[in-house]
Amino acid sequence: MTPSETNADADLPVRSSINVPPDLVVGLLGSADENLRALERLLAADIHARGNALTLSGEPADVALAERVISELIAIVGSGQALSPDVMRHSVAMLTGAEGESPAEVLTLDILSRRGNTIRPKTLNQKRYVDAIDAHTIVFGIGPAGTGKTYLAMAKAVSALQTKQVSRIILTRPAVEAGERLGFLPGTLSEKIDPYLRPLYDALHDMMDPELIPKLMSAGVIEVAPLAYMRGRTLNDAFIILDEAQNTTGEQMKMFLTRLGFGSKMVVTGDVTQIDLPGGANSGLRAAVQILDDVEDIHIAELTSADVVRHRLVSEIVDAYAKFEEPGLMNRAQRRAAGNHRSRR
Repeated sequence: MTPSETNADADLPVRSSINVPPDLVVGLLGSADENLRALERLLAADIHARGNALTLSGEPADVALAERVISELIAIVGSGQALSPDVMRHSVAMLTGAEGESPAEVLTLDILSRRGNTIRPKTLNQKRYVDAIDAHTIVFGIGPAGTGKTYLAMAKAVSALQTKQVSRIILTRPAVEAGERLGFLPGTLSEKIDPYLRPLYDALHDMMDPELIPKLMSAGVIEVAPLAYMRGRTLNDAFIILDEAQNTTGEQMKMFLTRLGFGSKMVVTGDVTQIDLPGGANSGLRAAVQILDDVEDIHIAELTSADVVRHRLVSEIVDAYAKFEEPGLMNRAQRRAAGNHRSRR
């Protein structure tokens, strides 16, 4: 597995070879060499496979990068994780970044396993976010859609419950979209609010046995409720997640954060480019990030379009909108109002 260089002149193209452990060759190269072809698209060095030997050729820097990438990918495959184009893309990004982090250390961190499926961070920023949750009492996870900020927080909450670090999980969101129209929706209050909490239920079902969830909810071990239900409470020995926090007002955010009790952790997630507050109200998430930035034991983790782990196009959509819009000048409600105003002319 150690690269052997056959031409070391810094001014000339070089060749290097890497011997892959025979039992890892298929996992590394992929079915019909699909991983190898994806790797060739990501790297400038030429890569040729013969048996369990890979030959690399090209400019010295390109070959050196290819050696590091392949060594890391071998370590990832050796840990039992399947390679995918996204894993390879994120590995290359980590090794070409300024931090020089080891993709194998980042991508093999197990957070939660259920029925053969393991939840892990998929980017360096995601790992830093997960590490921050371990190290701090309150963590803000801020980033665009698809960066895993809520899903990873949920996984950490379930893991903390299973390992008895906390005795309950509390999941909450502001039901801001309902607004004054809530009373006009059919059904009981619970039925009216349920659609706004559905994403949290869906994530729970990914991480726990579905038949166990109603029992835990009946026993109060898991609580999924709108943010208004948090008022007047002290939340001890709990893992508390506030999702879609960009849609809180300043007063709601302060109310929520001051619910923190002994033995508890809080994770606050949101996307400050997706604010739905009516009347152009200021986001409590934006205010909290500014006010609490220097408070000890509070960490603000920022994720970007590079951390999107949905379809590749989601990252490009996020970037395209960021270029088109002027961040911070208008929230979504304001932009809708401006659009309606223009349409009436």
